[in-house]
Amino acid sequence: MTQAQPPTARVLLVEDDVRLAREVERFLERRGLSVRVRHRGDGVVPAAADADLVVLDWMLPGVDGLALCRALREAGPVPILMLTAREGDAAEVQALQAGADDYLAKPVRPEVLLARIHALLRRTSSGPAAAPIGLLRVGAVELDPQRRVVRAAGAPVDLTDAEFTLLKLLMVHAGAVVSRDALSLVLTGRPHDGRSRRVDQVVVRVRRKLGDDGRAPLLIKTVRGGGYLLAGVRAP
Repeated sequence: MTQAQPPTARVLLVEDDVRLAREVERFLERRGLSVRVRHRGDGVVPAAADADLVVLDWMLPGVDGLALCRALREAGPVPILMLTAREGDAAEVQALQAGADDYLAKPVRPEVLLARIHALLRRTSSGPAAAPIGLLRVGAVELDPQRRVVRAAGAPVDLTDAEFTLLKLLMVHAGAVVSRDALSLVLTGRPHDGRSRRVDQVVVRVRRKLGDDGRAPLLIKTVRGGGYLLAGVRAP
């Protein structure tokens, strides 16, 4: 009987230097990794949904790498390795505080990058970060990420993809503020520009479908200057 091969790790490489990205992609794929490349920050958060690890450059067009790192961390547990040409402890501290799991200063030796990637994958492969999100419960609301089913007080709630995605993110971070930037990046691939009402419109629809009073919401609360907060604590 032939032994089953371990699944190939999927790496999302976000690097605006096209030549460098191509070289890194080829090197990693020759070492058995599956690599997808993005040259801009726009649209990275949705693209990272099925990645096992993100290698993220700091300086990116479209969305700043540091803001993108925060949004990725708010959106889920995917391991993040940040690359930057910035030097010094301050830059490393900023990257780690933004949610990066590891940090490398450029120029990066490919062998070192590969070793760090494998170390991160080993660190997360058996821990809670690698486990799929199970049934989420906050108060009377239940959300099943695998079956894409939502119930409020036992009754099914029909949500669009955008509404489901927003509610899931709020439920994962129940009791904490989720920024408009993070919500906008997940829904549209772009940070909140201060003018778009896209996030607010989705929140209004989710509130209505969950029976939350839009004028005095008890479930999804608006945090002025911050974002939105799902009141309550996730059930264990």
